Amino acid sequence: MALDSGNYLNRHLPIALILVGVGAGGALWLAPQGSGGDTPVRVQDGVSVSVYRSMTEAVAGTPHWLHTVLELASEASVALVALTLVAVWALAVRRRDAAVVAGTMLIGAGTVAAYALSEGLKLLVYQERPCRALADAAAVAPCPELGDWSFPSNHTTLAVGAAVGIALLRPRLAAFVLPLGLAAAVLRVAVGVHYPHDVLAGAVLGASFSVAALLMFAPLATRLVTPLLARLGGSPAVPDGGRPLSR
Repeated sequence: MALDSGNYLNRHLPIALILVGVGAGGALWLAPQGSGGDTPVRVQDGVSVSVYRSMTEAVAGTPHWLHTVLELASEASVALVALTLVAVWALAVRRRDAAVVAGTMLIGAGTVAAYALSEGLKLLVYQERPCRALADAAAVAPCPELGDWSFPSNHTTLAVGAAVGIALLRPRLAAFVLPLGLAAAVLRVAVGVHYPHDVLAGAVLGASFSVAALLMFAPLATRLVTPLLARLGGSPAVPDGGRPLSR
């Protein structure tokens, strides 16, 4: 990415705003009918329910020890993506690579913004967990407490948002982080705590906000970070084969 172009913001702002609109609009489009009332929405039929049943029933038929492994993996996949982001940031600080330090911070900010919107949508959509809405649900994980709404999936929002951002910033890591983001989404359905449309909405939110943050603010953030890194000593890293950014 050309982080030091003079008209960068003018060129990329419309794309970034479209991404934010697609993310928020896509999540709302995926919301179940009947959302926004005084009583929780209980999704009990449709394609999402059919896929949910197929996945959870397949998992329920496996050995009990595997259920525990899958529960742990659904949490660990999110943690691994987050740790990867922190590791990329720490290595970039050590190398005085202002562009990557700024990028990781923007990925984090975009992902947190997506998470905040996800939390807001939970209160707006008011959708009950499938493990509570479906009487015969074959969930292997404990069902979250009443009032912990299902749509969208926060785990997926965080994991996919960070994973897509890392893959864009550091393409060599894409083969590692993107499968982790996908695993986080799939496992939330497999263990029975989310519908497929929950994780799809979370993925759309996380990915769109993370990429939009990079597109909109990468040059500005890089320029702000460069003098801070210079105080740590050493010279700024050379971004994308060009000259160091001017301070």
